[in-house]
Amino acid sequence: MPSNSNQCALSECVACLVRRYLQDLDNLAEDPQMFDLIMNTAELPLLREVLAWHDGNQSRAAATLGINRATLRKKLVLHGLL
Repeated sequence: MPSNSNQCALSECVACLVRRYLQDLDNLAEDPQMFDLIMNTAELPLLREVLAWHDGNQSRAAATLGINRATLRKKLVLHGLL
């Protein structure tokens, strides 16, 4: 399990990126797709990096992510990684 300081660092990175995105929106009051955009944008590099960390081993990558292998495969196909 990651240390509390690692979780804080990751949380701060996400917060910083969201603040920058909101600044880029500037005078636009809302972005109704913001949640989906951020979640979908974050998922691809997450999957790619965890899979690479485990040298392409999907079972180990799925275990690291806390999802089952079938769910991982669906996400890999969805993002064009398979």
